[in-house]
Amino acid sequence: MQLSWQKVKLQLKETFSISYGSYSYREALIVTLSYKNIIGYGECTAIDYYGIKIDDLERKISSIKNLIENQQILYPTEFYKIILGLNLGTFLTSALDCAYWDLFGKLESKSFVELNNFNSFTHIESSLTISVANVEEQIKKIENSSWNKFKVKCKGLDKVAIEKLSNLPYSIAIDSNASFTAEDCNWIENQEFSKNFSYWEQPMKPSHYEHLSRNKFANWMADEDCQSQINLRSLQPYYESINVKLVKCGGLTPALELISAARALGFKIMIGCMTESTIGISAGAILAPLVDYADLDGANLISNDIANGSRIINGKIEISQLPGLGISIK
Repeated sequence: MQLSWQKVKLQLKETFSISYGSYSYREALIVTLSYKNIIGYGECTAIDYYGIKIDDLERKISSIKNLIENQQILYPTEFYKIILGLNLGTFLTSALDCAYWDLFGKLESKSFVELNNFNSFTHIESSLTISVANVEEQIKKIENSSWNKFKVKCKGLDKVAIEKLSNLPYSIAIDSNASFTAEDCNWIENQEFSKNFSYWEQPMKPSHYEHLSRNKFANWMADEDCQSQINLRSLQPYYESINVKLVKCGGLTPALELISAARALGFKIMIGCMTESTIGISAGAILAPLVDYADLDGANLISNDIANGSRIINGKIEISQLPGLGISIK
């Protein structure tokens, strides 16, 4: 195998605001694994509020180039054991794992769906993210959109805004990016209209979930609080749903295990994303048949997408049927 990578600046179509700050672009590391002129692609992005820096990612991948290139072609789960032992962090591990699944499928002339023997048909649609803004501006964006499902970002609790959003005739979720207080959450989960929202994602800072109740009106969804299957049981009394992001759990291989474990414990599951190109979105989209919700709008938010693959068109998920993850560079 040959391992290579490149840094790409993904320009956002408009400034994107969440509780952590405002962003006009994302830096991404595009990872490629090739063998006999067949190329697999993976991606991870730099996220300042997670402490993920593009230069650190590049330094780490450079340090393991020779080791990776000396590996034989193995089944992807065996390759994953190798990269997991390198302690690269979940973001870079995910990029390598996804690139290898893409490469292996292309070498075998089989799609990820075929390799894993599950049905690729899915009825779920992706949400479109509405960034932090005045609620009237957010409602205007929703009403002018051709999408059917929305995830509205907020910074702190504005009860008037929440009630206005709850009355809209759309499928809407709320993501506070950990900006709610325990008092806010107590109010939310005891309001009957809270069940009008499809879910409430990561309401408080990580590890503060003991203030939540799974059995009230709000469908609380764990994001940062759910990094792997290890702590699923501890989340059960508080969260009804979890958000599976490939870069957060370490790639497709551990995501399959996390989804299986979460299903066994009765969680609802979302496949989520960062602001990524079609490379990262194609990897996430391939898991859509296994989950209840999807938030895969990342590539739709950028103006300079670099790849072809699975597509999200007005929320409808069109999974590539090509070998591997179906990814190619434009």
